[in-house]
Amino acid sequence: MKNVVVIGVSGGSASGKTTVANRIKEACNDSVELLSHDFYYIPHDDLPLEDRAKLNYDHPNAFDTERIIKDIKCLKQGIAIERPVYSYSKHTRLSETVTVNPAQVIIVEGFMIFENAELRELMDIKVFVDTDADERLIRRIVRDVNERGRSLESVIAQYTNTVKPMHEQFVEPYKKYSDIIVPRGGMNDVAIDMLIHRIKAISAED
Repeated sequence: MKNVVVIGVSGGSASGKTTVANRIKEACNDSVELLSHDFYYIPHDDLPLEDRAKLNYDHPNAFDTERIIKDIKCLKQGIAIERPVYSYSKHTRLSETVTVNPAQVIIVEGFMIFENAELRELMDIKVFVDTDADERLIRRIVRDVNERGRSLESVIAQYTNTVKPMHEQFVEPYKKYSDIIVPRGGMNDVAIDMLIHRIKAISAED
């Protein structure tokens, strides 16, 4: 495909990355496909659920980044892919896949996507969604308890043991690679509108 634009949307856990990505997708409608790095968590079917729940899912090694890189390259070449489906409640990948067709704009969303240089270099625009840590923690608790079937105790323990230290090591330092920083996440209408305008301009270039 000609003039395929790859947009990386990163930021801390529960920062509003998905909201920003979805607003871009809505504005560009049928010309956009969204890939979340979370789809590409490595499965651990060899472990019982209790042991899978104890793994560190906030480290670069938790992801099959090599596969998402390959999938993005295929989409840029006009080739459809079968992306994985991940279950947060079961902490593993499901057997089914979802077909993703080539599109003019590919949004890659995830808190760890700027850490990998090869993945980062595939992106034409890199966006970092910057949200206060306390607000991110509150959002994460609400999301994981209500949407992912987690207990409050498990969410807080994971945040303390892995989410916060991994954010400080693998997320925050890579903010320096972003082209655009969006404070306040999906509530920042001005920044998102400017970003959408820029994406449409790039897509229209010959």
